[in-house]
Amino acid sequence: ENKDEEKVQDLDAGEAETKAEMGNKTWADLAGEMKTFLWNPEERTCLGRTAKSWGLILLFYFVFYTCLAGMFAFCMYVMLLTLSPYTPTYRDRVAPPGVMIRPYLNGFTIAFNVSKRSTWQPYVDSMHDFLAAYDDKVQEEKNIECISGQYFIQGGNESEEKKACQFKRSLLQNCSGIEDQTFGYSRGQPCILLKMNRIIGYHPGAGVPVSVDCKVQKGNESDLRSVDFYPGNGTFDLMYYPYYGKITHVNYTSPLVAMHFTDVKRNSLVPIQCSLHGKGIVNDVNSDRFLGRIIFTLSIGK
Repeated sequence: ENKDEEKVQDLDAGEAETKAEMGNKTWADLAGEMKTFLWNPEERTCLGRTAKSWGLILLFYFVFYTCLAGMFAFCMYVMLLTLSPYTPTYRDRVAPPGVMIRPYLNGFTIAFNVSKRSTWQPYVDSMHDFLAAYDDKVQEEKNIECISGQYFIQGGNESEEKKACQFKRSLLQNCSGIEDQTFGYSRGQPCILLKMNRIIGYHPGAGVPVSVDCKVQKGNESDLRSVDFYPGNGTFDLMYYPYYGKITHVNYTSPLVAMHFTDVKRNSLVPIQCSLHGKGIVNDVNSDRFLGRIIFTLSIGK
């Protein structure tokens, strides 16, 4: 016990001496020690290391990190060799398709007053911009005519450029913007375009065209009294599928279904749900408002 006490006393005495020495040092002494640490001309050291020591440690870290970068690059290279730039390896989370509407400006509420052009003109401009790629002349120059009612399956190497079927905006008839350049907005009968998201290799409907219908989501069903669908009876023709990806299917333009709301209750918010119907289509998942259906609101004022 006496020895332990002596050791403790010695340690306390040493700490006291160190503190006394530090207390006796001036700022000039501390600055001088720091200067010597940064560069000691007698020992020719910088930060406590000689030039040889610094060279060896820098060489070590250079080789070390070069090897790490090389291993990372090699792993990435091997991984990329297993991937195809044309077809995703895993596609189980993207089918069935989601849908989207145009025009889409400020969310999913399309509100305007018929008597105020400034309220509906942005929607009209958006429609014209979107349909520019569907102009008849553009489609005739870039794409080919296909056989309606059957999938347009193209063989050959997956890297070969694929042909695309024509989808002319004239097929949208009253919602084409050709005869009525306001798409019905000036009369309170707006056109809205629906398109399915692109999925590489997807064959929608399993041989039967996918159709579209619209109804009031919540509220009085009589608020939506009439909807016309174009082209035909509102279906996505099979000839526009499958899609082969943007690298090879360069001129592909997604088929559209135009919904012409010719009789909607005025001066009221009307929530509308438009859904896809067909084999393999899922449209009843409440947690995903875009999977096989889309919900938006029409507010048409006088």
